[in-house]
Amino acid sequence: MNKSESKYFNTARRMDEALIELLEKKDLEYITVKEICEKAGVNRSTFYLHYESVSDLVDETAEMINNRFISYFPQNKDEVLGKISSRNREEMVFIRREYLLPYLGFIKDNKKIYRASFRNPRDMKAHLKYRDLKKYIFAPVLERFEIPSEQRRYYIAYYVEGIMAVIKEWLGRDCADEVEMIADIIEKCVRPDGKKYEE
Repeated sequence: MNKSESKYFNTARRMDEALIELLEKKDLEYITVKEICEKAGVNRSTFYLHYESVSDLVDETAEMINNRFISYFPQNKDEVLGKISSRNREEMVFIRREYLLPYLGFIKDNKKIYRASFRNPRDMKAHLKYRDLKKYIFAPVLERFEIPSEQRRYYIAYYVEGIMAVIKEWLGRDCADEVEMIADIIEKCVRPDGKKYEE
C-alpha cells in the first residue's frame, strides 16, 4: 500500500468510526454529513471524494464491520459452514466455546458497533446478518436435528433472542465480566446438562 492509499484508507476508517459513534446516540435519518465530517476530522469535500451519500458510507461501514468480525475466527467461513449435511451432530453445535470466545471477544473489542447496532438495527443492516444466519446456519442445522420445519422459526427465535439478551445485559455492564464467563453462561443456557449430541 503506497502513502496515498494509506491516507485514503485511514480517512475512510475515521469516517466509519465516526458513523458508528453517531449511531450510538441517534437514528441515521438525523445524522448529517457535517456531523460525520466533524467527528472524523475531515472536510465535506473529503467526504464527497469518498462517498456520494451517507448511504454509501453505511454500506462501507457494514462491510468493514463484517471483515473485522470474520478476522476474529481462526477458521474461514467455508470451513465453518461447509458440508453441514455431512457433519456429525456434535460438530454442528455452533453455540460452544470454540465459536463463542471469538464472537464475544469481537463484541468486547467493538462495543460501540454493538451498541449502535442494538440502537439502530435497521440502519446497521442487522436484519441482513440474521437472515444469513437463519438461512445458512440455523435452518440446515435444525434440519439435521430433524426439527419439523413448522417449528424451526421458534427454535431460531429462542437462540437468537436469548443470546442477544445476554449480550445486551453484558454491554449494559460495559462488558466488565470476562468473555469466558459469558461464554459459559450462554453454553449452560443452551445445553444446561452439558449434553453431547450423538449420531
